[in-house]
This record gives sequence, C-alpha cells and structure tokens, in this order.
Amino acid sequence: MIYGIDTSFIVQVEVALHPGHEQARELRDRVLDAGDRFALAPQVLAEVIHVVTDERRFARPLSIEAARQRAEAWWNAEEVAPALPNEHTAAQFFNWLSEHRLGRKRLLDTLLAATYRSNDITAIITANTRDFAIFGCFELLTSPA
Repeated sequence: MIYGIDTSFIVQVEVALHPGHEQARELRDRVLDAGDRFALAPQVLAEVIHVVTDERRFARPLSIEAARQRAEAWWNAEEVAPALPNEHTAAQFFNWLSEHRLGRKRLLDTLLAATYRSNDITAIITANTRDFAIFGCFELLTSPA
C-alpha cells in the first residue's frame, strides 16, 4: 500500500520535542517494515518547513536550512514516491470545495486530498483525520496528536 503523508506526520517524526515524536517514528517504521511506501505532495514540503521553523510552536525551532535539508531528505527518500498535481487535481479540488461548502481554512488540506486522490492514493497518514474524513474516499491512519 502507498500512504499519502500529511504535514502533521512529518513534523511529528522530525521534531524530537513533539509529544507524538516516538509514536510517529514507530508508525513510520511499522509501515516500512510491512513493505509499504509513502507518497508525498510537494506542497507538504513547504508547510513542513513553515511549521518546524516557527518559534511560536516550538521552543527550539529548526533553522530554515536544517528544515530545508530534512524536507529534501523526505522528498528524495527511496521509500517516498512523489504525488504531483495533475490534470485532474484542480477539478477535484474545486468539486470538493463546492460539494462540502468548505471555507478558506480548508483550502490547503482540500488541495492535498485532491492531489493524493488524483494520483490514486487511497490512504493518508495524519494527526488530523477529520480534515480528510469528509471526502469519504481515504483510509485514514492516525499518527499521534
């Protein structure tokens, strides 16, 4: 199986001081030990860098350079496949915004879901399952909150 990964999961894996760090690392290892892989949309990389460098979220945030290196390592990892927006992504994005009457705070997650869906990804690992449950087409694996 290929699991699309949300920003929350990468943040948990990468930030040692995050309360869900150990559980997220164990989940990552379980997925890989089962022979499964990850899919990663490029917009997640920008959000990861944004979050892990934010001093309001973490007492010791990463520098931009350290965050870039970690994001780039995820992007280039052998067990991670890129999930790129394609000709179906925008249509799915607009469809879900309209169908579910989603507002501005749901734009990024909806675009991420549309990117994964248009790449035939049917499972997502996230700490925020409610962000993706509304679409009704993903198996959601919960990383620790």
